[in-house]
Amino acid sequence: MRTDAELASTLSRIDGRGYKAYQDLEGAFSLRDLTLFVDHVQGDPFAAPSKIRLRVPMAVAGLPPALFSTRPRRIALEDVLARQVRSRIGRGRRAPNVSGSGKSGLVEIDAGAQEVIERTALVITADWVEARLRVGLPAAGRRVLGRQADQLLCRALPELARGALCWDQLDRERAQRFVECVENQEYIRSRLDELGLVAFVANGSILPRESGASDRPLRAPGVAVVFQSPASLEVPIEVPNAIDESGTREIRGMGIPRGVTLVVGGGYHGKSTLLRAVERGVYPHIPGDGREYVVSSPGLAKIRAEDGRSVAGVDIASFIRELPGGRDTQHFQTDDASGSTSQAAALVEAVEAGATGLLLDEDTSATNFMVRDARMQALVRREDEPITPFLERVRPLYEELGVSTLLVMGGCGDYFDVADRVLSMREYLPFDVTEQARAIAAASASGRRMEAQDELRRASARVPLASSFDASRGRREIAIDARGRDRIRYGTHDIDLRGLEQLVDTSQTRAVGLALLLAGRRFADGQATVSEILDALDALLDTEGLDALDPFPRPGHHPGELARPRRLEIAGALNRLRSLHVRDPERET
Repeated sequence: MRTDAELASTLSRIDGRGYKAYQDLEGAFSLRDLTLFVDHVQGDPFAAPSKIRLRVPMAVAGLPPALFSTRPRRIALEDVLARQVRSRIGRGRRAPNVSGSGKSGLVEIDAGAQEVIERTALVITADWVEARLRVGLPAAGRRVLGRQADQLLCRALPELARGALCWDQLDRERAQRFVECVENQEYIRSRLDELGLVAFVANGSILPRESGASDRPLRAPGVAVVFQSPASLEVPIEVPNAIDESGTREIRGMGIPRGVTLVVGGGYHGKSTLLRAVERGVYPHIPGDGREYVVSSPGLAKIRAEDGRSVAGVDIASFIRELPGGRDTQHFQTDDASGSTSQAAALVEAVEAGATGLLLDEDTSATNFMVRDARMQALVRREDEPITPFLERVRPLYEELGVSTLLVMGGCGDYFDVADRVLSMREYLPFDVTEQARAIAAASASGRRMEAQDELRRASARVPLASSFDASRGRREIAIDARGRDRIRYGTHDIDLRGLEQLVDTSQTRAVGLALLLAGRRFADGQATVSEILDALDALLDTEGLDALDPFPRPGHHPGELARPRRLEIAGALNRLRSLHVRDPERET
């Protein structure tokens, strides 16, 4: 390891030379009480910034071991510190007294937004704490600015690390509250199954957001409605840490039980807002988000129609059969799915990936997939309609497969017949109208006939072929790039992820692409099923962390900006990869 004097000497030596001279910096430097790692130098000042790590020994950082003694606590504290680094960098994202061409002086860290998700941006161990940054090395044109680089690397970055990673420089009370709030959320999540719930929405939550373009809570006086559970569904949960200054540890709120729950109500009264909160509740949220105690089962999957997506060998026969032209729906294959076939495939794929509950909104569903009423049944004969509507499969999904459903439905009362409970949203508040809905259903029969001609099929396990995971493009063996939150360029294919509404971060999307590559390299042997591949990925990430996704692994190096995706989103991306080919062992026997 080189010294700070050697770093300064190297910067002086390469001052004024071509930008590639910065490659002489790659390696580690001891800067008194911390270590600077230069893992990768950008090709020029206009390219993606260099990858740099700042590591502070725990003896210097002084972080209380109790704050990272468990996995939820560690992830929460890492999140706090990453946000602290970002805050100290400031809005300009430039180091002080550093200028130049392109990205010169830029300093960035991949800190989160409203959700708290495991990331590669900051790592805490028993021995040290490490911030992983993107840094623009200073240049004039494409010439090294050695003096400004010295200001950046020898002064600004060490000051940043000491100010953001050391316990005596932090707002300790705020950091403690943050960690304890996240721990409370994960505790509630761990108890949902025991309590027979798929989700919990605490009284006092603020569910509406600022706008369609902002995920921050709506705080406008007199506009933001504070959530309050109906008495019939209110449950108390005692959490490990106090939730307010009085020391209270009991949280009361609405428990959404397993089974079939229908959410009804007029337009603009909060049906979709409630669903959205539950959908995002699969992740912990930061204190002050308004949804920090909206906690959902990690197995909830949002399902929607996606016209035009590809489908590879999915058994959708429980929902769609006898398509015109004799197309096989037990091994359905298409490059251009319709609304109904895409929604049926998404549902079956989610269950295959381990979903324990489904979230559906009529606004994003295919109408003919959801229901066929009595009048349409009278006009269009059953033998001419290949679709068995979700209405007839929602109960068997729960009773036979244990898959619950939370469904927003404002326009069809036929679902009263199959719902375990019915919630009505009025001005963003829920009311339990189950008994009223049952009375209406009993007094006013829908008149429709059950059309399902067979039992719900348990879809056979698909085995992806290894060739499906080819990520090469031209001369590049690996060409994977996240184009925002909802698109991955994977080899020669674009994966459209707009239908995966529970992806919340571009760094998750980037990790999804790399997870597919890793699955192809290590687990897709032509024998492992989709579920087995996901199990193996989960186990690997649990033991080795997100660094395991680095396609060019170098132990201890900055692996890029990654955030942990759920297995459901990895499966969702795999199923939308147009190069996916599968075999069905049951059909081969």
